[in-house]
Parts: sequence; structure tokens; C-alpha cells
Amino acid sequence: MARVVHREGVLLLGGGRALLMQIAHPLVAKGVAEHSRFRADRIDRLLRTLRPTLAMVFGTEEQALAAAAGINHTHDHVKGESYAAKDPDLLIWVLATLIDTSVLIYEGFVRSLEAEERAAYYRDMCHIGSLLEIPDGAMPESLEALQAYVVDMCDSLVVSPEGHDICHALFESNPATWPVMGSIRQLTAGLLPDGLRDQFGLAWGTKRQRILDLASRSSRRVLPRVPRRLRAPPWFLMPRASG
Repeated sequence: MARVVHREGVLLLGGGRALLMQIAHPLVAKGVAEHSRFRADRIDRLLRTLRPTLAMVFGTEEQALAAAAGINHTHDHVKGESYAAKDPDLLIWVLATLIDTSVLIYEGFVRSLEAEERAAYYRDMCHIGSLLEIPDGAMPESLEALQAYVVDMCDSLVVSPEGHDICHALFESNPATWPVMGSIRQLTAGLLPDGLRDQFGLAWGTKRQRILDLASRSSRRVLPRVPRRLRAPPWFLMPRASG
């Protein structure tokens, strides 16, 4: 039941929001800036992030364990003077942004979740957290507690110069990609918490909010009627069958 939250391709629309929330944390931004080729190969880096995440959610036990092991191995080498990717506080923050964004997008563009679905989804995501070596009992005790934690974090974070640079690199485009990147930039701006949107310098306004609200209402009416196979994430992002 919990995996229904992740079986919607529309959830990929929240990728920009989750990433900017993550790099709003100065230590996460520092790690990305110092251990990533994000500027040179944005799409490849995004795919390398999405594939193991979806493998942990949708894959067999073997695929999930292999994906987690790969992420943990990468994290072993992501460390610097003031940070380490395996710092439990940073791991919790990164996972929290994914959980919070998934629920926001699902309930905004698909349908509201029942209390039992929310609880089951959160249990599944906490299990994924354990695969990523988040200590037992370290995650907030419920989805509601996690959402409160995210609000508190967003109110306290101060975006660093590295965070601003990564944001600029994420959305920079040339004439050929401007229509796509411009749309993603606007959607991301609309989904971000107000304070972080302002810190990243992303423009927003009443007219754009009305458009986003209309898109949300229209999606909630139409998307549940679309065959599930057409609503799933793209095939090339899904874990491959073993054997």
C-alpha cells in the first residue's frame, strides 16, 4: 500500500524542490560542490541519483540491498573538513526532503492519502533509511513529526554561496533547453517553502500561484482516471530485473 505514493511518474516533478531543499543545508551543499560533477553533467548525475532510489522502493530485496550498498559506498568518500555524507543528521535531512516532497506532490497532484496510507508509506521510507545507515530510532516518530521537522529546518537554514552556485548551475540553460528548464525552474519555485524560495532568489507571484493551483486541481481530477501503466515513472529509471 505504501508504495502507491512512489508509483506515480508525476512525483518526478518534485525533484527540483527536494534537491534545492537539500542544498539549502550548507554542509550538504558543500559536499555536493566538492564531490560532484554536477555542472558538467547534470542529467547523468540526476539519473545516477534516481535509479538507485527507485531500486530501493520498487526493486526486489536483492536490488534494494545492492542499490543501498552502492549509495553507502559513495558516501564513504564524501567527506571534508566540516562534513561527512554519513553524518546521521545530514542523512536524515536528505531523506526527509524526499519524503516531504513525495507526499506534497502526491496529495497536490493525485489525491489525498488516508491516515493508514501515510503511516504505511512512512514506515517503508524509514526502512529505506535503515538501509542507508540512518541509526535506528533517529528518524522522527511519525510522518507528521517529520513534516514539522522539515518546517523547522526550512525556517532555520541559511543558503550558502555553494548552495546558490548549485541552484544557478541546475537551472542555467541555452536557447535550445530554455523552454524545458524554464518550466522546471518555475515549478520548483512554486513548490518550495516561501523562505527558501526567497533565499534562492526564485521569482514568484500571484499569477504564477494561480496557474500552479489550477494545474494541481486539474491533475487531481484527471490523473486518477489515467491507466496506471501510463502513470508510472519512465521505464529507463526503473530497476532492471535480475538474471
